[in-house]
Amino acid sequence: MSAGTGPVSGADAGTQRTGRQDARTLARARRRAALRRAVRDLLRKPGGVAGRVILGFFGVLALLAPLLFPAETLEVTRTTQPKLASPYAGYPFGTDRYGISVLALVAWGARISLLVGISATVISMVLGTLVGIASGHFRNLLGAVLERLTDWFLVIPFLPLVIVLATVLGSSILNVVVVIGITSWPATARLVRAQTLSIEARPYVERSRALGAGEWHLVTRHVLPNVMPLVLANTTLTVAVAIASETTLSFLGLGDPFAVSWGKILDDAFGAGAITAGAWWYLVPPGVCVVLVVLAFTLLGRALEEVLDPRRRSA
Repeated sequence: MSAGTGPVSGADAGTQRTGRQDARTLARARRRAALRRAVRDLLRKPGGVAGRVILGFFGVLALLAPLLFPAETLEVTRTTQPKLASPYAGYPFGTDRYGISVLALVAWGARISLLVGISATVISMVLGTLVGIASGHFRNLLGAVLERLTDWFLVIPFLPLVIVLATVLGSSILNVVVVIGITSWPATARLVRAQTLSIEARPYVERSRALGAGEWHLVTRHVLPNVMPLVLANTTLTVAVAIASETTLSFLGLGDPFAVSWGKILDDAFGAGAITAGAWWYLVPPGVCVVLVVLAFTLLGRALEEVLDPRRRSA
């Protein structure tokens, strides 16, 4: 039997295993180096720095809210301050319709708004990533159905769909999270699907498939690691959309009536006639908070896109 067709010797098999281990070690080292380079570049982006500073401030405010403003200070029966009072000593943001500090409401509102935004984004990212990879990887009935489902959700206007679902499911924090999460995934799915198709058309993936690599191997070793930077960059943008959506639902009275969020504060302010009464301190702080947090996540998302996208980085 010739050497070309004979069985592989133990030494040759050991050499092949060593070669595969060296290749995996080299790949891990390259990924770690790429991660360090991405973090270093992100730290230098002015937009990323501004986004991190703003988000860090609101994150600390949300964590320290119970210490700075105990829960009993939000109880209507315990307040002794005048209603709709303009800012004064001890109450830099004035008081609301019940005499409660607007600053305390804004601090507690950061907890709910950030919690809802991040939780809904997790649901959206998981759904969008799974659907996007499946519709791009499987070129059969499953892929076609998922692609049509994504297109169907993209055609329907986002905000009316969210309002209808929130009305049907009822007012609660969990329902708001679920509604925003299950309606904001199609854009991510479309991006991930396009990236999956691009990755699977690359020569090294086609060689791996020709050598008999299974579906799970292709997805976990080639597709998923390459789409995650795109998903990560899109996550920050989706958080901004989720927070704005929660604010809109709460402002329309579709949020949890017992939870303090920035949208709920705005809803109460309009209900109390803050505009006609000239109580700008009741409206401006929560509105500014929403704008700043959405802007921060957007800046951070754009910075991540520039860092993680080779085309934009080289430009």
